[in-house]
Amino acid sequence: MKTKEPYSKKFLFVSRWGESLDIINTIKSEGHAVKMFIEDKASKEIGFGFVNKVAHWEKHIDWADIIVFDYTGYGKIASELRSKGKLVIGGTEYTDKLELDRNFGQSELQKHKIKVIPSEEFTSFNDAIHYIKAHPNTYVIKPCGETQELKQLLFVGNDDEGLDVIRVLKAYEKSWGNNFGNFQLQRKVKGVEVSIAAFFNGNEFIYPINITFEHKKLFPKELGVSTGEMGTSMFWTKDSPIFEATLLKFQNTLSKHNYIGHIDINCIVNGNGIYPLEFTSRFGYPQIFIQSDGIMEPLGELFFKLASKKQFKMNVKKGFQIGAFIVVPPFPYDDKKTFDLFSKDAVVVIKKNGKEGVHPMHLKKVNDEWLITGNTGIAVLVTGSGNTMKDAQRMMYNRINNIIINNAYYRTDIGDRWTEDSDKLWSWGLL
Repeated sequence: MKTKEPYSKKFLFVSRWGESLDIINTIKSEGHAVKMFIEDKASKEIGFGFVNKVAHWEKHIDWADIIVFDYTGYGKIASELRSKGKLVIGGTEYTDKLELDRNFGQSELQKHKIKVIPSEEFTSFNDAIHYIKAHPNTYVIKPCGETQELKQLLFVGNDDEGLDVIRVLKAYEKSWGNNFGNFQLQRKVKGVEVSIAAFFNGNEFIYPINITFEHKKLFPKELGVSTGEMGTSMFWTKDSPIFEATLLKFQNTLSKHNYIGHIDINCIVNGNGIYPLEFTSRFGYPQIFIQSDGIMEPLGELFFKLASKKQFKMNVKKGFQIGAFIVVPPFPYDDKKTFDLFSKDAVVVIKKNGKEGVHPMHLKKVNDEWLITGNTGIAVLVTGSGNTMKDAQRMMYNRINNIIINNAYYRTDIGDRWTEDSDKLWSWGLL
């Protein structure tokens, strides 16, 4: 007779910027042993007081039952560890390239017979300006490689002749010179922006899949700079025409590369079709935290089944999940002086009813108080769920009103687009 494996496992998280603190904290609360390593020096304090931190993750490989890489760029080492028999959640060199090299991502979409929006890659601002003058249209500037982490550099033009994009390129040339690296000019397509995401177990996608609507601009009504994300609404579904037209076509390729983890493809969709924009071949932030609010099984168990290549279906909540970041200065900019002056060690005060739906982001815990640390100013993510989008919104904003953080700001309209977006998606046959 087979003996049942002991439930408690040892998890080693290798983190780029400490983004996965909330997942780690959740897995620890489920009774697992957890260790966390953070690569970025300025983010080293994140998680202090919450979890056991380590200075050299490599020394703990033998200790761990399962190793989790929370960002792209670790694909080579993740694959090497898998080949040695370790259970690993994380990328491969192929999936890292899908996300980090936009041109490669676009060419792989075409190879899988998925139509893409026309784009050109440049290394020179002047060349890009000449290109726009020769081909006047509405464009989006998309940095590639490392620069794409600076989300505020992404610029979505509105002028039909590209004149606003030309002005921004001239400004980037003055401030960046030759240090900007590669960037793409992509034709702007109007429609609904939607992400399709799923977990992958090395062989196949795990159902249900996740449909996500991101809110990227700093201010309500999509005003201000791009931030990466200020909040997100989502739901789980067992099938989706957008999934079938995009991610599902990559199932054999991801299996061939033995990818184990989470993958997301961001698309613009309209009455003419589905146009994939880019891959996120890792956990999405804040996507994974909002997803975890809808997942009805322990995260540690889910990750272990995933890394063990088990076939299973996830148990998830019906209805909608939603989340909004509460941030402090200098977010979304990198300015140490401002951070130290206004935000460093600021206290997150929760007035009553406990911390349910309040996810720690760039925090440390001292004497049971949550203090803001790191350098980017992302304090907490607050989530809500409900049978309707309005119910989920109400729960989230009630929780936000229960939190006091000095100098904090957040979007007040996360989820508001759902009524209009869903009407369009239904009319196009995409829901």
